[in-house]
Amino acid sequence: MPELPEMENYRLLLNQKIAGQVITQVQINREKSINVNPMLFTNSVANQKVLTVNRRGKHLLFQLENGQVLLLHLMLGGWMYYGTEEDKPNRTIQVRLSFGTRHLYFIGLRLGYLHLYSEQDVQQELSSLGPEPLEPQFSLQSFLKLLEDRRGKIKTKLLDQEFIAGIGNCYSDEICYHAGILTKRSIEDIGEPERGKLYDSMKHVLLDALKHGGYMDNPFYQGDSLTGGYNNLCLVYDREGENCKRCGGTIIKEKISSRKTFFCPNCQK
Repeated sequence: MPELPEMENYRLLLNQKIAGQVITQVQINREKSINVNPMLFTNSVANQKVLTVNRRGKHLLFQLENGQVLLLHLMLGGWMYYGTEEDKPNRTIQVRLSFGTRHLYFIGLRLGYLHLYSEQDVQQELSSLGPEPLEPQFSLQSFLKLLEDRRGKIKTKLLDQEFIAGIGNCYSDEICYHAGILTKRSIEDIGEPERGKLYDSMKHVLLDALKHGGYMDNPFYQGDSLTGGYNNLCLVYDREGENCKRCGGTIIKEKISSRKTFFCPNCQK
């Protein structure tokens, strides 16, 4: 599932490709991927200029000139491609937004969605999300305050979107590994020095993943050499049985709250 670095990478690329462009045509192949009548959706979106694309947590917000907002959540298996009809992937397309001869394809939206909201409604929809971990105002003191009186396993809390927005299964494992903290450690057993390490690791891992285009390896456009570059840089996620690059031990996979979890039992205490 795309997490903060993947969605931020998409945001940057979308603003390069479609910001300021007019949506010339809308094609809906799966009505369950949208939240309103297809005719209403089409009439509200077609011939509208995309002013900008913003991100909140794992969501993208396409701001349209008429004040409407397209809210995207890719969920598990969702991705996007921007290009011509000739170079599009040979995949099932749920929704297509056209910009003249180029199109933005939404692929794999079986669990994900592209919903139409007013500005007020979309803010209400996202009101429960926690702070953005890469925002400058999200300081160490902000993080320590968030952890006060929290209970449960640290991985489970990092996955909680109402706690911090944007971190999912991959980066929770990578952050804990970088900090040297076992993913199943209880929050109440993690002292302030280690909490500080966790904060630093969160910033480091997310920024490094963004720099390398995230871990999802489907290119966004023909010739895209950035997207997915972090996949081979993950140190524990999806690396079960491989040697730890820090100590040479073996990466282990377990389940925490029904979520697969990867860690090094030697490096993470």
